[in-house]
Amino acid sequence: MDTEEERWEYLVRLDDELLKGGVILSEWCTFIVREADTAFAHGAYLGSILTSVTGIETYLRSEYAGHPRERLVDLIDKATLHGTLSDDLHKLRKYRNRWVHVDSPWDDTNLLESPQDTENELRDVAYFAVRCLRRTIYENPCI
Repeated sequence: MDTEEERWEYLVRLDDELLKGGVILSEWCTFIVREADTAFAHGAYLGSILTSVTGIETYLRSEYAGHPRERLVDLIDKATLHGTLSDDLHKLRKYRNRWVHVDSPWDDTNLLESPQDTENELRDVAYFAVRCLRRTIYENPCI
């Protein structure tokens, strides 16, 4: 099990690895990224995933939105993102949707019988989410 300190260190390593130059973010985006980081560092993995996707959407909306009600799926498709980032964002978006739009709330046997499996999955996806968040907000640096 990783510690809070190790999770903060992971975020710093991501910044060191992915930030090449500087970025300009809206204050809304900055606030949301900070909340995602805080949730991640404190082990609130579902909160971190949901907030990371919110940060991604806020950033994409600031860079690519044609109108205020554009859906995240459309923002991802419209954006000019590097490498596999679009595919990764769609995977993350779909995962987030499973939690935001629970289709069968009473189909909870796995959650009740194996809560650790769910926790492990959330941890793994949270690591993926904070990485995707940084890949997104650092995708167009000012050099």
